[in-house]
Amino acid sequence: MPSRLPPLNALRAFEASARHRSFSRAAEELNVTPAAISHQLKALEEYLSAKLFTRANRTLMLTQAGQSLLPGIHKGFTAFNEAMEAFGLYDQTGMLTVAVTPSFAAKWLVHRIEHFNRAYPDVDIRMTTSMNLSDYARDGIEIGVRYGKGDYGGLLSEHLLSTEIIPVCSPRLLTGSRRLESPADLASVTLLHDDSHRHEEMYPDWAMWLRAAGAPEVDPTHGLRCDTAGETQNAAVEGVGVALGRTTLVSDDVEAGRLVRLFDLVLPSDFAYWIVYTETSIKRPKVKAFRDWLKAEGEAYQAAQET
Repeated sequence: MPSRLPPLNALRAFEASARHRSFSRAAEELNVTPAAISHQLKALEEYLSAKLFTRANRTLMLTQAGQSLLPGIHKGFTAFNEAMEAFGLYDQTGMLTVAVTPSFAAKWLVHRIEHFNRAYPDVDIRMTTSMNLSDYARDGIEIGVRYGKGDYGGLLSEHLLSTEIIPVCSPRLLTGSRRLESPADLASVTLLHDDSHRHEEMYPDWAMWLRAAGAPEVDPTHGLRCDTAGETQNAAVEGVGVALGRTTLVSDDVEAGRLVRLFDLVLPSDFAYWIVYTETSIKRPKVKAFRDWLKAEGEAYQAAQET
């Protein structure tokens, strides 16, 4: 075999295609067309005089030659990434990529981010929102905030904010002859459901709240279902119905009079907001600064809620 390495782009196309088992997904990751991926792989196979992929039942498979090549290529790109990570530790300014859930971004973070901007004018925030936990290494995420129980396999997490679950609605929903004086009265309104964690065991929902409130006559399954807590909360603000809101997210709308709390029953929750990052990224000054700022904002918020 010639000692000269094949083109780096061809090796990247091979590694991504092998990892995804898909040319189209490899093209999406590398921001090129599937035709470009196919062209690069054909050139690599000609260079190596070996076929690297085959298709079986419409599934992309590595040949024996491809299986032999992949571990070394993957190890090489991992080393490249680690070298760039180490180099990036010296970067104190520039872009900082932050991954958060859409509801947390809209209802808590964006109202406070200007405080960070004023304190660190040389750092620009790139905020990416998703309900799914990002692949921090692949997607270039440096730090994030997630809602859950704090276990995010392979990532480090620190507690940011605790939250409880309370029923809220627009004050407009209480005008006229309608009265919501007891939990049983919820049978006459639309219940708004946050389905973002519906598959999580013991996630607080209407069935749990109504059972605790002693209101068996209210059907906990009827109403409007939304994909995120933010959408559910917005529907409540618009007067569509009554939502179970996270205290962390609804506090600004309650304070502004857009929402009102109903009844006194509060559901505790094992779920909380967590700051999430990698062991490497937290060594960067700008990541550590953002982590410390988040913790300070969180402590100030919790203290304000207790007064």
